[in-house]
Amino acid sequence: MPVPVPRQRKVPLAETAPGGAAGTPSLDDVTVRDGTVGEGTADGSPVGGAGELTVSGGALTLLVIEDDPAGAFTVPELLDESGSGTRVRIRTARNLTEAERLLTDDIHCVLVDLALPSGRVGEEPDDLAPLRHVLRLAPRHAVLALAASGDAELAARAVRAGAQDHLFREELDGRLLSRAIRYAVERKRADATQVKLTESRLRAQENARLERGLLPTPLLHGSELHFASRYRPGRSRALLGGDFYDTVRTPDGTVHAMIGDVCGHGPDEAALGVELRIAWRALTLAGLCGDELLSTLQEVLEHERESEEIFATLCTVDIAPDGRQAGLCLAGHPSPLIARPGRRARLLPYEDGGPALGLLPRARWPRRAVELGDVWSLMMYTDGLIEGRSAGPGTPRLGQEGMAAMVNRLLVAGLRGEALLESAVTQVGELNGGELTDDVAVLLLSRPGSA
Repeated sequence: MPVPVPRQRKVPLAETAPGGAAGTPSLDDVTVRDGTVGEGTADGSPVGGAGELTVSGGALTLLVIEDDPAGAFTVPELLDESGSGTRVRIRTARNLTEAERLLTDDIHCVLVDLALPSGRVGEEPDDLAPLRHVLRLAPRHAVLALAASGDAELAARAVRAGAQDHLFREELDGRLLSRAIRYAVERKRADATQVKLTESRLRAQENARLERGLLPTPLLHGSELHFASRYRPGRSRALLGGDFYDTVRTPDGTVHAMIGDVCGHGPDEAALGVELRIAWRALTLAGLCGDELLSTLQEVLEHERESEEIFATLCTVDIAPDGRQAGLCLAGHPSPLIARPGRRARLLPYEDGGPALGLLPRARWPRRAVELGDVWSLMMYTDGLIEGRSAGPGTPRLGQEGMAAMVNRLLVAGLRGEALLESAVTQVGELNGGELTDDVAVLLLSRPGSA
């Protein structure tokens, strides 16, 4: 039989709460019987709201699980140091089966008597079995362990097992119990918040690993061409946006490069961009190019997009094994910029381009032959690089011609490769007068000795 919670000495409330009136009930008169609590009257019946007790702080509900055949849990009045009032509802259960029935979502804290029977006949004894059972039943609730003062080690083990705190029967009074309930509830809330933060951080790390795995790795083994790229998604704290690019070299020595842009820059657009990039690589390695490849990509887009309003622009270039000629296909996408030594960088012809993918059924995308020369650099980009402002908010957009002029200034300054792309993206943001909200992707293919 567990030791019952001791009664506090009878002290008028006037001695414990400032401004208390004479004749108010003693602490001894505040009792719980059959799951209710109230201020005792002369005949022992409760008064005030059934099952409620006034203490400070927010409204709380306590479930007490104690092995008391009489079903009575007598407590002092729960007053905190401030003396302000709160409504606390107390429910009692004599065993774990009854506790499971009473453990509803409105319970904030559970007080478990560690003197409850520890196991069934034939089972290995476990002093913390009742507590572990409650912790499994109530993973979202604060839990307090109640023990005798001689069981300090058992009480400490209860906290290590998952209880928010422990209390000793012989030392229990109203203020201690009231404070312990509120501390346990707040500690449980803090633990739950920390768990959510940890889960969110781990999810963000997993998403980052996934996105990094989806970024392209150029397949240029055996090619004399140099490759550089810059990618800056418009979404905050993201690695992928709706822009996508890729570069592969097929067994015949042809280098194929692609850059595209799915309208919008959310996670759905990023996922669709990855699908189109992977499809492009697979089709290219299978031997498709030009109009046939773009027609197939349009079918992929039509099957994978969420609505018929979704479209994608695309630019593909296939560079001959000798590196001097290329084929260019444009599907509603800005034309690449070519730079040669001793000449100003200029845009490749774009008059013969076709519509963006997903706009017109049975559309066609002509392939235009381009002479590259011996030494050159070819810069492919998405519209995020040209749609920023040319001199801050309210000014005209930079546009393709403004972008070409900016790149020419960087070339004159001697920038090449990675440094050229990094400076181009940085200057576009500076000209815009703030961070770019659209995705930006830029790739640069150069023949050795080129700009």
